Amino acid sequence: MGVSCYQLVIDAHDLPSLARFWVGVLDWQVVFEADDEIVIGADAAALPGICFVPVGERKAVKNRLHIDLSPDDQAAEVERIIALGARRADVGQGESATWVVLEDPEGNEFCVLSPKSSLLD
Repeated sequence: MGVSCYQLVIDAHDLPSLARFWVGVLDWQVVFEADDEIVIGADAAALPGICFVPVGERKAVKNRLHIDLSPDDQAAEVERIIALGARRADVGQGESATWVVLEDPEGNEFCVLSPKSSLLD
C-alpha cells in the first residue's frame, strides 16, 4: 500500500498548553514547535504524530473523531490523566460502558479503554 497515517491534526485554542497535556498523557515529546503548529510524537521518526494548529474559536460540539487509549490499568490511567488536567465527560455512554470518556483541557473527548491486546479485543 502506498499510504500510511502520518499525523492527526487537532485544532487548538492554546497550542502550548494542549500540546503539553498530550505530551504528559502519552509520554511523548515535542518534536517541532512554531507559532502556527506544534507537533508531538514518541520521537521524531515515529508515526503517527499529533499536530496542534491554532484556531480562534473554542470547541462547541462533540468531536466527530476521537482518540482511544489502551492502558495496562484503566482506573490508574484515568486518575493520572485527570491529574494532568482532563475531566470526565458524558456523551451518552451509559453506566455499563467498559470505557471511560474524558475531555482534554479544551473539551476534546477521548476514551480510556479497558486493556486491549489487539484491534479485535
